[in-house]
Amino acid sequence: MSQEMLNALLLPLMFSVAGGTFVFLRRPEQRPQGLLIMILFQLVGAAGYVLQPTLEVFALLCVHALFVLVLMTRHLQTPHGTPQPSGE
Repeated sequence: MSQEMLNALLLPLMFSVAGGTFVFLRRPEQRPQGLLIMILFQLVGAAGYVLQPTLEVFALLCVHALFVLVLMTRHLQTPHGTPQPSGE
């Protein structure tokens, strides 16, 4: 019975990791929205952990949180181009 929450959260969190990687690498202008959605997936996982706290679910959430942290750090370290005022 303890596997139910792990099975319910595994695919959404893996989808979040795959989608977040795609947005981070291919669509840099949408990175803040992608990171926000990944954080929301983390909150859904945390709610699932509150309902059924198991070591496997905790490990899955830790891996997902680490991935979000790495992407967020990389996003905050990249310089953002400032828009140049037009001469017109």
